[in-house]
Amino acid sequence: MKLKNILVAAALFALPFAPMLASSAHATGIDVTTKLSTVGSGAGYSQQSADSLTNTIGTLIQTLLGFLGVVFLILIIYAGLLWMTAAGNEDKVKKAQGILMSSVIGLIILLSAYAISYFVISNIQSSIQ
Repeated sequence: MKLKNILVAAALFALPFAPMLASSAHATGIDVTTKLSTVGSGAGYSQQSADSLTNTIGTLIQTLLGFLGVVFLILIIYAGLLWMTAAGNEDKVKKAQGILMSSVIGLIILLSAYAISYFVISNIQSSIQ
């Protein structure tokens, strides 16, 4: 419960500063889109490949699965902390074991979803080209 309160407090503290970070680039007069295009082309990415529907879907899936991976990591850490602080309380240990088991099952589902989506997207891309 204490960890949850700390995370909520940190998020609420950082939330008001988010618009300041986004508006600082506009205040300096820098054309962010041009700068990002220059950096992207220097890194070997082209605008044409970014506009492809399959690449857009692939990027969306990759971002979603990455976010879910972070959620998995947070759940594992929470379950570990709950288990370590149980102090022999069987209810807390069982709760931690349940969270841990659910997290591992979720990870298996997550990795399976990634493998299936990678297979499907790569086959769609190869059939289009």
